[in-house]
Amino acid sequence: MPETFILVRLLDALLRGIEIKAFQSIGLSPAIAAEKAAGVNQALGLEVLIAAGLIAFFVVVRISLSVDRANPAQQIAEMIHEFIGDQAEQVIGHGYQRFQAYVTCIFLFVLLCNLSGLIPGITAPTTSMMVTLGLAVPTFLYYNFQGIRANGPIGYLKQFAGPIWWMSWLILPIEMVSHLARVMSLSVRLYANMFAGDLVTLVFFSLVPVGIPVIFLGLHVFISLIQAFVFMLLTMIYLSLAISHEH
Repeated sequence: MPETFILVRLLDALLRGIEIKAFQSIGLSPAIAAEKAAGVNQALGLEVLIAAGLIAFFVVVRISLSVDRANPAQQIAEMIHEFIGDQAEQVIGHGYQRFQAYVTCIFLFVLLCNLSGLIPGITAPTTSMMVTLGLAVPTFLYYNFQGIRANGPIGYLKQFAGPIWWMSWLILPIEMVSHLARVMSLSVRLYANMFAGDLVTLVFFSLVPVGIPVIFLGLHVFISLIQAFVFMLLTMIYLSLAISHEH
């Protein structure tokens, strides 16, 4: 495989064998099974590395937690917690605390995936449509689950029907399509902005390798922050609407 990232090679060696055995278990020959095995690309390898890094960071914070002497890791975690908590309180309102863990994880994961594109030779995972879709689908399932949990299946379904019962036959399909479109909205927005940002940076590095590209690296950082924030903010808005008890 053309990838040179060592973690990608390790994951590919581990998972390709499992894929091949799975294909063989349904009757495919070893040659065909090896051909169909997709393996692991750089985007997946980076996602695993970022997820592992976040888990390790919060484990370190939890182990070294101190009221009197907060270490740098704890101070960073507290700033992130306070920032996202303030945003969640404003958008979601009462009871935002039970959603804060998810929105914090999604913000940090998207942000780090975006920023990984600054490393020479590495393409940000969020420039892949499959990655952004993989972030949008769990968010879609999560806020719908929380909506059903807060209102019950019937109560949540009433939100789709609208406040006027005799118009429900028209409002219901429109709302269904609108909710499904949120998956594409989340995924396409993130993908398009990060792909364009990476492309602009690459073009200017190719044309003028010294000086001017630094400006576009700063722009890439800014876009990465904004897109992670927008993804988190939309998640909060969808949660707020889903758990609302107003019909």
